[in-house]
Amino acid sequence: MAKLVMTEEETMLADMARGFLDGSAPVSKFREMRDAGQTFDREMWKEMADMGWAGVLVPEDAGGSDMGFAAANVIAQEMGKTLAVSPFISSAVIAATALRQVSDARATEALGRIASGEATYALAVDEGIKFDPDACQMEASADGNGFRLNGKKQFVVDGALADRLLVLARTENGLTLFDIPADRAGVQRDASNMIDARDAARITFENVEATGDDVLGAVDQAMDVLRPALQAGQAALAAEMTGLSAGAFDMTVGYLKERKQFGIEIGRFQALQHRAAHLWCEIEVTASAILNAGRMLDTDPEGAELAVSLAKARATDTAKLAVIEGVQMHGGIGMTDAYDMGFYMKRARVGAEWLGDYSYHAEKIAAARGF
Repeated sequence: MAKLVMTEEETMLADMARGFLDGSAPVSKFREMRDAGQTFDREMWKEMADMGWAGVLVPEDAGGSDMGFAAANVIAQEMGKTLAVSPFISSAVIAATALRQVSDARATEALGRIASGEATYALAVDEGIKFDPDACQMEASADGNGFRLNGKKQFVVDGALADRLLVLARTENGLTLFDIPADRAGVQRDASNMIDARDAARITFENVEATGDDVLGAVDQAMDVLRPALQAGQAALAAEMTGLSAGAFDMTVGYLKERKQFGIEIGRFQALQHRAAHLWCEIEVTASAILNAGRMLDTDPEGAELAVSLAKARATDTAKLAVIEGVQMHGGIGMTDAYDMGFYMKRARVGAEWLGDYSYHAEKIAAARGF
């Protein structure tokens, strides 16, 4: 199969994103934020919103730029190269896609607030050690014309600082998705210190009131709204991980050209050249899978599941290879915080688990192929 390549418009978007991120969100800024215990730069997020990134999937009539899923993946891929920290995937991709499934004034207003950078979201789905929305046990019991939410969620990425939460809960005849403010009475957020320094939280819901207006979509039909949002998030996360792989690769090649052993640059050793060439090929093939997933989401969202799972599985595998090779070729220093390679390794590990690990998506691919 021929390698997919970016269109002229996608290339221009990538170049624009690269210019902004190199200046405003280099890896050195990630290091500064991590050392200061900071996981979210609201000023930088406002700048991203001003460029249309927060509204990349928000319709123009709601105040967004509506560039599409392929464009969202281009932006996410460039963010991955510098480990930029932002609520882009949680808010601009997952929440925006979920809200797009609902045609009412409330959803339109919420989309506008995402596009402007005023509102950030987090997705509260996970309850066990692995991603499995269908296993949700959090209870939403009927209470008059509304509900009472009781239960716990963990690994809520961007959950410690988000303004609003998309919460999956079990109602009488199925699963229901709720859109509630994060500071509602009964919601307790405990920040979780993830190894890649990205914002996350464990969240406890104790008799949290939810009205009918808080239901996103229809009662007992959460997956009608959530499934497209999850696929969009999985594709964007795969794109970020592919950018991460490219960033780790560039750093490794730069080191091979500078580090000398026996009086010559180690990049001249044929064995290391072969390993670097293999990694480059893997990144290029994965980048094609990312492009395909974005285009499928734009043109055939109902048939995009296989393309998205293939992209996430490949991106997970490629990122693992990229950071392993990067650490090994850097030697012992690659494992330490003295070199940025260790940050790429930690981000790759978190990305591998979020929204479904390699095994989860491999099973999706096998099922789609009838295995």
